[in-house]
Amino acid sequence: AQHYFIQSNLSSKMPVLKACDRKLEIPNVVKDWSKEFSFIQAADCQLGMEWSCKGTGGYGQRKGYEPDYDKSTWEHEKRWCSSFVDMLNDMQPQPQFAIMCGDILDAWPHKWPIVRERQLKDFQEIFSKLNVPLVCVCGNHDVGNHPTPETVSKYRSDFGDDWFSFECNGMLCIVLNSQYYQDPTNVPNISAEQDTWLDQQLALTSQYKHTVVFQHIPWFLTAVDEAKNHYNLPQNLRDLWLRKFAAAGVSKIFCGHYHQNSGGWYDSNLEVVVTSALGLQQGKDKNGFRIVNVTDSKITHQYVNIDNIDPKVT
Repeated sequence: AQHYFIQSNLSSKMPVLKACDRKLEIPNVVKDWSKEFSFIQAADCQLGMEWSCKGTGGYGQRKGYEPDYDKSTWEHEKRWCSSFVDMLNDMQPQPQFAIMCGDILDAWPHKWPIVRERQLKDFQEIFSKLNVPLVCVCGNHDVGNHPTPETVSKYRSDFGDDWFSFECNGMLCIVLNSQYYQDPTNVPNISAEQDTWLDQQLALTSQYKHTVVFQHIPWFLTAVDEAKNHYNLPQNLRDLWLRKFAAAGVSKIFCGHYHQNSGGWYDSNLEVVVTSALGLQQGKDKNGFRIVNVTDSKITHQYVNIDNIDPKVT
């Protein structure tokens, strides 16, 4: 297992990467398997969420939420994200990449565009200090619960393609926009395009040592046959795609959205990993992220709290 030592040995800063034409290039990686490595998975930094939850115990129920959201601030989220950046910058060896699995910002793009631009500016400023390449995944707050061509276009302008793949040292990484499985009503053609592309990607998995999927909303929280709720995806699509993923040899599906840690196994080989939020929590977990180790034979992972990293994490 790899060991991570906290020390100050900073490399050059890395930008937030943007996919184009459904592909993303990660710096300093190769296509074929060479040696074990690590990457970082996080989710729901969601700058602005704490304001909308303040004093209510439930998202979006803050007294006066509608009229005063334009005055919202997100100082805690900025601090949590900055701590995340500092911790990753001090990790040795450096992870190959970090990936943020959705709900990057809190403000709905169709409802609070001016607030969202403020949140985006702070996000870009904080993560411009990260030494590790950052990959972004689209969440429901990033295109709306009912995405439209306009909100999808805005997301792509800010963050690049909303579904794509990339290679990392013999691992195929497939990034999906899970909102098309939650509600494709306003974007049926875009949703169908992702499905066609995904089938094409799954036909390539035999060329790689490992295949993993990243998305925002999990297919399930703990059990494949659980009832539909806000935090998982519809049962009919769940059955269809998990069967396809398993047949293609996908071993991990990394998700967020739940703001607490969860997950389970589809079968003995395919795990759905639900990672709690880098931002505001909705359960008993603390703000954190997941360190993922990739070896020749397996992928393992461990959740780490912000500001509380073990000097040696295996």
